[in-house]
Amino acid sequence: MSLYKLLYHLIILNFLWSFGDYYNKISDYDIFYGDPHNLETTDKFLTYELITPLFSDYAFKHRAIYIPKNQKIKYNDKNVFEFPVGAIISKTFYYPYDFNDLNKGISLKETRIMIHEEDGWIGLPYIWNEDETEAYLDIAGDILDAKWIDTSNKIQSIDYIVPNMNQCKSCHVNNNIFKPIGPSARQLNRSVKHKDSWVNQLILWSDMGLIDYLPENNIPKIVKWDDPLSGNVNDRARAWLDINCAHCHNYNGPANNTGLFLDYYETNLKALGIYKTPVAAGRGSGKFKYDIVPGHPEESILIYRYESTDPGIMMPELGRTMVHEEGLELIKEWVLKMDNK
Repeated sequence: MSLYKLLYHLIILNFLWSFGDYYNKISDYDIFYGDPHNLETTDKFLTYELITPLFSDYAFKHRAIYIPKNQKIKYNDKNVFEFPVGAIISKTFYYPYDFNDLNKGISLKETRIMIHEEDGWIGLPYIWNEDETEAYLDIAGDILDAKWIDTSNKIQSIDYIVPNMNQCKSCHVNNNIFKPIGPSARQLNRSVKHKDSWVNQLILWSDMGLIDYLPENNIPKIVKWDDPLSGNVNDRARAWLDINCAHCHNYNGPANNTGLFLDYYETNLKALGIYKTPVAAGRGSGKFKYDIVPGHPEESILIYRYESTDPGIMMPELGRTMVHEEGLELIKEWVLKMDNK
């Protein structure tokens, strides 16, 4: 362990000792039943899925949530749901050995835990050990080997980065408050398999008594970014931008000083980047003039930053070391098809 990492461990451990006791092992949360590679969730937790999830170097994710007995989630049309004190959100990152045949097994990398305490949320990273039988709290993060066969039968290998405890805050802070990103009505309004049948996820939660109120109609629903049958190019691109960028690029997010707002409900075209000059992009501008030039992805700063892996240029700044090629092609198509009049 480097001196820097050792010092960081000591600083964060001092924080943890001062503000509460947290489990050292992921098994203490009782998320998984039996072999964690089977991704079978115990009765304590309930798995959930998003329609358009965040890109994280092609990692797969197992999501689960615990809601304390007799407590309820507060429904919200647009914003992330409000979860009761004591709620725990779990997200396990893993890679199938072969993306074309999931039966060949998976490799577990990390499990991120968010706990809603009396004074707010806290995020804790757990890293799986070498034989992947247990994950341990490691607030300093780490770099792990990840290797898989992609859908084109090519072998991919990367240094998978587990963020440290402070880096989690760079994406999860909104209006100076640390909170979850994904679980909103528009993302959760989908069908999932539950006990051998397909049901609407939000209706399931409501029937289980987990939500305080669920509208009968007009529940928002985002489109699936990679499914042309789910929506047109504009809707799919906006869905991709919403989950990958808007947690920072919104009026209350860490990037609100940029004036670039990419959330799903933004209607101001300049705020979306169209013919908008950057506030202070430095090398990130690529010497281009506007964030988006309709009809010209090759002249748009937005595209330039998405297709880079240079830490001083790329966006998002954290959470990836690779280019999301399929997402990039969608955003290019979106810009290309914009009205240039």
